[in-house]
Amino acid sequence: MTYSKLILSFFKNLHITNKLPNRVEVMNPYQNKVAFSLCEKFYGKYYNNNKPRKILLGINPGRFGAGITGIPFTDPVKLEEECNIKNDLPKRKELSADFIYQMINTFGGKEIFYNQFYFGSVSPLGFTKDGKNLNYYDDPKLQKAVLPFILNTIKAQIQFGIDTDIAYCLGEGKNFKFLSQLNHEHKFFKKIIPLSHPRFIMQYKRKSMNLFMDDYLKKLNDPGSFH
Repeated sequence: MTYSKLILSFFKNLHITNKLPNRVEVMNPYQNKVAFSLCEKFYGKYYNNNKPRKILLGINPGRFGAGITGIPFTDPVKLEEECNIKNDLPKRKELSADFIYQMINTFGGKEIFYNQFYFGSVSPLGFTKDGKNLNYYDDPKLQKAVLPFILNTIKAQIQFGIDTDIAYCLGEGKNFKFLSQLNHEHKFFKKIIPLSHPRFIMQYKRKSMNLFMDDYLKKLNDPGSFH
């Protein structure tokens, strides 16, 4: 079965059953027909084969990117301008998507990049509290509540045919610490290589963006040289 079919089936079945802390709500774009149809177009375009790919794991979807489109690090603007997938979603840009698509284009373009890599998230569903983005690790009770979901979804994504020698973690702080601990216990991947989170780069280190871009390209092209 192709990656696209496996990914879409995975998305369709995503749900969190555990009780979440007060005022925390789940963002599940895959229950939205418009978002799901955009996912069908995107994954049908770039993942319609069964080549092994390496996984890059972000934190969880945000309100203006994957929380709307269902596609990690791809906001409605990038979906239309970069991937030629027209959509009627509000054309609001996401900082992370700006960095990621510059990086993808520098790497060699969408076809080449997506043929080798797959973006996932430690939590494939996002969270909001009082209308604002909430990361799974921002609230210890939330992190505990979603742990079974996180474990199950990492295992499920590996089943797509993910190369388990190396995974990349987007976020060198709390996301990397949490994922490393899980990996130590469950042995999902032989090695996890951290990368600076795109949002952190664009928000706080934009003047040094080229240095971070170089770091991404080196680690993605030659992961064996990083221990």
